[in-house]
Amino acid sequence: MPKYMIERTIPGAADLSNDSLQSIAQKSCDVLDQLGTQIQWVQSYVAGDKFYCVYNAPNEELIREHARRGEFPVDLISKIQTIVDPVSAEV
Repeated sequence: MPKYMIERTIPGAADLSNDSLQSIAQKSCDVLDQLGTQIQWVQSYVAGDKFYCVYNAPNEELIREHARRGEFPVDLISKIQTIVDPVSAEV
């Protein structure tokens, strides 16, 4: 299944409380439950005013539907072409 990186601007994201982050995560999971098993949230990173979220989904449209239903901003959706990590350096 294709993997996508979603960039979201949420002012003050890095300063959100654990309770706020939990609330955002619960809302996301609730919407994912509504959408079925074709879309999966892998994880998210918070840096400054941004969330960088990794999702598995068959297409970008399903990711946009998740964002619409959850009222999450979407600045950019990029399909991940390749993953490079320390294992990539091994011969």
